[in-house]
Amino acid sequence: MIEVKVPELAESISEGTIAQWLVKVGDIIQKGDYIVELETDKVNVEVSADSEGVIKEILKEEGDIVEVDEVIALLVEEIEKNVKEVKDDPKAAEHSKVEEAAQKEETNTKSKELQRPLASPAVRKLARELNVDLNKVKTQDLLGRIRQEDVRAHVNQSTVKAKDEAVQRDNEEESKKVQQSVNDSSESDKPVERVKMSRRRQTIAKRLVEVQRTAAMLTTFNEVDMTAIMGVRKRRNEAFLKQHEVKIGFMSFFTKAVVGALKQFPELNAEIQGDEMILKKFYDIGIAVGTEGGLVVPVVRNADQLGFAGIEKEIARLAEKARSNKLTMNELQGGTFTITNGGIYGSMMSTPILNSPQVGILGMHSIQWRAVAVDQKTIENRPMMYIALSYDHRIVDGKEAVSFLAKVKQLLEDPESLLLEG
Repeated sequence: MIEVKVPELAESISEGTIAQWLVKVGDIIQKGDYIVELETDKVNVEVSADSEGVIKEILKEEGDIVEVDEVIALLVEEIEKNVKEVKDDPKAAEHSKVEEAAQKEETNTKSKELQRPLASPAVRKLARELNVDLNKVKTQDLLGRIRQEDVRAHVNQSTVKAKDEAVQRDNEEESKKVQQSVNDSSESDKPVERVKMSRRRQTIAKRLVEVQRTAAMLTTFNEVDMTAIMGVRKRRNEAFLKQHEVKIGFMSFFTKAVVGALKQFPELNAEIQGDEMILKKFYDIGIAVGTEGGLVVPVVRNADQLGFAGIEKEIARLAEKARSNKLTMNELQGGTFTITNGGIYGSMMSTPILNSPQVGILGMHSIQWRAVAVDQKTIENRPMMYIALSYDHRIVDGKEAVSFLAKVKQLLEDPESLLLEG
């Protein structure tokens, strides 16, 4: 008998949630086959089999929280000999009965519903929590992808009262407080929806609160004239795309500018460990990416050694993996500084929160055409962007923070200097 255990996930992660079993009792698997998907605080991980055999028993159900090195399934070797034995086992028979019932129901659905719905693990998790069959969820997405709002819209078609009663049974203490608030309100008949936060969203919430509690975080602002960068992109984008098979975006300019500024102000490329300040001599830049499951920050390694094309390709690769929930732990850990772009959502100004244990994060915002005094006599319309630097005042003084942001501004407004300093 072989025990299937939860593998080591990462140095800082000790547990996960069973998101989805990819096999059932009685299945024959080969070494390396994926058998279960685990949802952790940062990424979803597909666990593969260390040896071949037959699934004897599944010990943990979907939604269960499991710890590293915990046994979640049993596997038997000698495939041909044990297939019948496994299927005859009472526990296996029980699992098989459930699986057969599910398969029979699935067989009776329409052919288009037999196909696995296009949905991220976060959406599937939400559907399981709300007891929703994704095959019955309608979506307006042109590619057929089901999103969280589609699942919630489907749930809203059912009786709100029945759903609230189910939630109250699982959250008795909290529901009492909510009920008291509703009773005190003159609008108690208003419909509400209660959705449990995903494991990743809970972790994001805890970390953001922890950062604000432990770090002396301040934010300083500046603005950048994007005329020169937009000119370079307009002149070079077609040739750049033809040569490198990727467009030249804004992120490569900002990444290069950040690296150049970090070299001049190393305190912002550091972290605090006890009473020591660890100054890092490498430049692994985190790029914040918004996904359906929450914000993740994959890391562009050795950004100082990459050209513009290399940075753009790496950002595109990481962003695609983030949105398809395929990032590895290694791709999320170890960044030295972070860049976040709220401008893609229309943000004009914000105060980004530090990505602990980093002590600096640069916030980009939307480009706005504004009248700018070029000199004492001339006013021109220029494409302007506000930029924000949040920093940990415990090791970064205001002078260094303001100077760092001014350096970023200088490099961006003179893109040619990025070739020398970035």
